[in-house]
Amino acid sequence: MRPYICFLIMFLASGVLCVTCSSFPTKEVWALTTFKEAIYEDPHLVLSNWNALDADPCGWFGITCNKERQHVIKINISGSSLKGFLAPEMSQVTYLQELTLRKNNLIGTIPKEFGMLKFLKVLDLGMNQLTGPIPTKLGNLTSLVKINLQSNGLSGSLPAELGNLRNLSELILDRNKLQGPVPAENNSSFVAKIHGTNDSRTSETGLCGASQLKVVDLSYNFLVGSIPKCLEYLPSSSFQGNCLQEKDAKQRPIRQCGPQPLRSHQAPSLKHHSLKDAAKHQKASKPAWLLALEIATGIMAGSLFLVAILTAFQRCRSKPAIIIPWKKSGSEKEHLMVYVDSELLKDVTKFGRQELEVSCEDFSNIIGSSPDSIVYKGTMRGGPEIAVISLCIKEQHWTGYLELYFQREVADLARLNHENVGKLLGYCRESSPFTRMLVFEYASNGTLYEHLHYGEGSQLSWTRRMRIILGIARGLKYLHAELEPPFTISELSSSSVYLTEDFSPKLVDFESWKMILTRSEKNSGSIGNNGPACLLPNSLEKRHLDIQGNIHSFGILLLEIVSGKPPYCKDKGCLIDWARDYLELPEVMSYIVDPELKHFSYDDLKVICEVISLCTHTDSSKRPSMKEISLMLESKIDTSVAIELKSSSLAWAELALSS
Repeated sequence: MRPYICFLIMFLASGVLCVTCSSFPTKEVWALTTFKEAIYEDPHLVLSNWNALDADPCGWFGITCNKERQHVIKINISGSSLKGFLAPEMSQVTYLQELTLRKNNLIGTIPKEFGMLKFLKVLDLGMNQLTGPIPTKLGNLTSLVKINLQSNGLSGSLPAELGNLRNLSELILDRNKLQGPVPAENNSSFVAKIHGTNDSRTSETGLCGASQLKVVDLSYNFLVGSIPKCLEYLPSSSFQGNCLQEKDAKQRPIRQCGPQPLRSHQAPSLKHHSLKDAAKHQKASKPAWLLALEIATGIMAGSLFLVAILTAFQRCRSKPAIIIPWKKSGSEKEHLMVYVDSELLKDVTKFGRQELEVSCEDFSNIIGSSPDSIVYKGTMRGGPEIAVISLCIKEQHWTGYLELYFQREVADLARLNHENVGKLLGYCRESSPFTRMLVFEYASNGTLYEHLHYGEGSQLSWTRRMRIILGIARGLKYLHAELEPPFTISELSSSSVYLTEDFSPKLVDFESWKMILTRSEKNSGSIGNNGPACLLPNSLEKRHLDIQGNIHSFGILLLEIVSGKPPYCKDKGCLIDWARDYLELPEVMSYIVDPELKHFSYDDLKVICEVISLCTHTDSSKRPSMKEISLMLESKIDTSVAIELKSSSLAWAELALSS
């Protein structure tokens, strides 16, 4: 009998556990999965265990649930270099109390749907790249205690609705692009005062209504007017770096600020009415001919204004629509408007599809292809030769988020200007037929990979290889140390190095689209972090998106250049593992040199092997910067013609052929 009772108790307990597990709201799991789908770069794989097939997200990275494990109450993923968007569906995590995503690379806008998170106490999205206005709906979150949106690109005015947050103690909005006055008084109460009414349902004050505020930082924006009296208890540093009419706080120079508004908003005065009456009286006493002239002038001005309005409307209609499906619902009719910065591509040349089609011989001159893109060669009319990269993606998979990413990536590539970096000439974006293309200057000698593994080894002499190495190092030094913010090559390898007619290297980042295009497909699983710890071609989970990753890849690339062997071979594994036995032993160091080479410099080889060892150090903090690496190579490797002539008599023939 006793065993039966024990079995019954165990059965009931397991049933209770099952009920508890199954009771987790599916909409919260769906909302979290949607958030993951909007993240298209996760270099540290912090979301790798966010599996949509898992009904209980309480064990996912950065997630905290309540004691009963029935609801998600905290999301804290900071400093993880996540790049992507804030999905509006996050508002479905109904009981969320803390949302902390600071110090990532999030772009796009703050969804107004976040105003539905009525239990939210902490909203920390600081140190990202968010743009657009601060949603006024945040004023509905009366439980909020802390808001931190510092160091973004937020614009627009400071919402007066934040004054509704009676429990708010911290408001950190420094280093954005916020404009307008500091709202002391809510617009609704201002209008009510003008009309002599007082609606108890409206808040009487702006920020003055947030009586619990202890920490406020509005510095380094473009706020104008004066500091409200209710906030004068705050230190002057809270308001410095703006366009305020204050002498105590350090403000921006006048040239950085637009026209200053009046210090206070006043209701229409008697003086204003008297001026209007005087104007009416003056109008009545005018001669008939002057009145007729004014009427004719008014008609002409009105006509011009109407033409301007129609022209602007027509231009807006002619622009490609950015209202593209983000996530199709069951009815496939839901759409999401994505905020796009209209100034982002104003300095980048836009090509028409028809123009590129003519230049690339009806897109028949294909010089490269992959599952992600097709590369065409073309010649602009009266201009340079071009390489056109066309993204391979179906229109139904192209989302508003991808459109914004495309525009930001084009703008990022357009700022690169160095002799050893491929130059972006422009882009093409059309709706019918659906087209997304990048136009680069053409490097006529193909990729370094093709020359090392499919070309004639004699074309790449030792000196020529050293020159290529130095050129790549200069290009990476420019990208890492001379640009702000720095730029990294997504998959630095011999396939991303293109060679000009005189074998000068050009770094081109064609692989940055792999992850974003993959994210556009249905992805029900999670990205794993298993497999060999080496660089694999076309490996999504091993992409190097940071500076240290580029430095490691540069070390592998050096080894590939001097050895003539691919970085990974299915039969022999990783090249770096094979070479470690030779890199630090002078007596066998020459074994790594490409057998196709008839001669090489042993002094150069020692320098190259030293740099390879430094770049591939297992502790990334001990790897040198590209500035240090470039200096080391420049100072110790001599690529002059005299050195090559001295090293081999065969170089005379090569020199004669190249001249």
